[in-house]
Amino acid sequence: MRIFFQSFIFILLCSCSMIPVNSQKINGVSFVASRDSIHEKHVNPIVQINANYAAIMPFGFIKNLTHPVIIHNTNRQWYGETKAGSKQYINELRKKNIKIMIKPHIWVRGGEFTGHVKMENETDWKLFEDSYTQFILKYAVLAEETQAEILCIGTELEQFVMHRPEYWNYLIVEIRKVYNGKLTYAANWDEFKRTPFWNAIDYIGIDAYFPVSDSKTPTVLECIEGWKPHVDIIKSLSKKEEKPILFTEFGYRSVDYSGKEPWKSDRSMTNVNMEAQVNTTQALFETFWKEDWFAGGFIWKWFHNYEEVGGVANHQFTPQNKPVETVIRNFYKR
Repeated sequence: MRIFFQSFIFILLCSCSMIPVNSQKINGVSFVASRDSIHEKHVNPIVQINANYAAIMPFGFIKNLTHPVIIHNTNRQWYGETKAGSKQYINELRKKNIKIMIKPHIWVRGGEFTGHVKMENETDWKLFEDSYTQFILKYAVLAEETQAEILCIGTELEQFVMHRPEYWNYLIVEIRKVYNGKLTYAANWDEFKRTPFWNAIDYIGIDAYFPVSDSKTPTVLECIEGWKPHVDIIKSLSKKEEKPILFTEFGYRSVDYSGKEPWKSDRSMTNVNMEAQVNTTQALFETFWKEDWFAGGFIWKWFHNYEEVGGVANHQFTPQNKPVETVIRNFYKR
């Protein structure tokens, strides 16, 4: 009897060890802020694509890369970029059982890359840190109030992180005083290896615009092959930090060479190529969604006015009303 019991426990433990770390993936959309409030008709397409998460993205603004004051939550912003708008979006999404990541962004005037935000002296660094703390804590409080499942504490701020690592450790402590959910940070695809505070938060967040193919219309197999060197690095970091990987953003434009420099959002690429978008997206899903160490991700980007956006003439990121939408729907359903 004792031998039987020990054998039973051994089998049970072995069975438990085979259960995936993340049995349900985060199948998310990056829900773009708009001028208006949202309603059921704006949420239904998210449900229909089988998404279970939405990233809500309030914004703060700075004048240039060296300006130390963030302007945020003002009546001059679009409604969805403010605290009130974010709360209204969350409440409406909750009605359809959509879970939430609050992901505040900074916009630099002229569209300058936020990874280059860097103050010129200690005084300005202190001012900027104070301003950023106010900005993030406002949404940490909202995250706790709305019971958002995840809060992203920053998006693509490499120079800020690199030059002020002590501040980020302080910020994480302050956030955890007011918010009890999970934390991540959205590191750019070429930044995440150097982010110093992964051990202090819950997900290794990556905006996953990795180059995977130089072809005009890459095949799925070509892109899967192109992912292999990146996967090795990503998986190794996940194992080292003992944290799951979350793609805080992922997606491709419907253009020629969509897998070559996927981070490009300017108007220099305008030749529409739906097949390229389909193949690059499918390859990403086939590479990552089966992995236990991978938590899921948020497709970039999803607009509230579904009927009016995307379509077969659109060369930007949104999957809406394009063939790639079927790919996403099918993988999210799994």
